[in-house]
Amino acid sequence: MSIFKNVATTLLLTVALTACGQKDKGNTKESFKVWGNCGMCKKTIEKAAKVKGVETAVWDVDSKQMTVTYDSTKTKVETIQKAIAATGYDTPLAKGDDQAYDNLHGCCQYDRKVVTQ
Repeated sequence: MSIFKNVATTLLLTVALTACGQKDKGNTKESFKVWGNCGMCKKTIEKAAKVKGVETAVWDVDSKQMTVTYDSTKTKVETIQKAIAATGYDTPLAKGDDQAYDNLHGCCQYDRKVVTQ
């Protein structure tokens, strides 16, 4: 019975210390569409999304879905999407910069949709 008490005590202490050691950083995970075509797009889009407070940014070429994990006390999804749009890629909240789009490599120039806000 003594071994059981020691194991139970150790588990409780581990759980308690883990819970106390975690900071609530306002972690938020969101997904949204980003229009693009290829691996070069992926590299540019993911790099652009790494604004202050973004922990991870992964864009799927096939589904056009960007998934970001970020600290909501340091940034907003709107800020992330605007940063991506500045490189020429359209998002639901921000139209890609026209000049940046024109400067994208030919294979990266996706069919732009008319966005109505």
